[in-house]
Amino acid sequence: MIRTQFLPPNRLSLEHFNAAIFDMDGLLIDSEPFWKVAERESFAEVGIHITEEMSKVTAPMTTAEVAAHWYAFRPWEGRSTRDLEHSVMSRVRELINEHGNALPGVRDTLDAARARNWRIALASNSPLSLCEHVLVVLDLLDAFDVIVSAEQVARGKPSPDIYLEAAHRLGVSPMRCLAFEDSISGVRAARDAGMTVVAVPSTGQTFESDTQLPHAIYPSLSAFREVHFNTPDSARGAQRNR
Repeated sequence: MIRTQFLPPNRLSLEHFNAAIFDMDGLLIDSEPFWKVAERESFAEVGIHITEEMSKVTAPMTTAEVAAHWYAFRPWEGRSTRDLEHSVMSRVRELINEHGNALPGVRDTLDAARARNWRIALASNSPLSLCEHVLVVLDLLDAFDVIVSAEQVARGKPSPDIYLEAAHRLGVSPMRCLAFEDSISGVRAARDAGMTVVAVPSTGQTFESDTQLPHAIYPSLSAFREVHFNTPDSARGAQRNR
């Protein structure tokens, strides 16, 4: 089993990359708790009381897939799965507005990637409108050249479609894209797209099989940037205050 760890810098070279592609939930923003709250509240309204174990089952799914999954588990009357999907997303938006903050190292890693003249994309299973909303709240919308949602491809993660579409829109070969992920399904999607994958695991996440293994694992984007872009947070803060 490979657990969250800091890998030495000689394990990964950035020289041949021309683009960086970032996941959103759990990597740019700690939104996973928001999704759990929203799903529990919304599905309780139709008689489905979601436990922590039940949340783990649907964690890799898109919102539409989650609604379809729980309807198949225990069909309800009076509201469509689309309505429940909208209810979940609306509640997530509210929680992001109230509590959403960028995770450590996000802004500086994006700035450093741009300084290398890399193209930058977001690749998320979340709906496009929510992706854009998160980036606006975090003041990161201008940092991305491309935003790709599961709504825009045939299959969401763990299928590679989102990453392949992001590379296509960036105009960069998948082999020259560095993907950043926090989850097993995301790592698998990026690997199957032919990309090099850096994992910044979300809380409790481990990678246990060959199909799940990222090429490098770091405890935070700050740690990745300090190794590969050689700009510690303290130094960057001092530069900004000059």
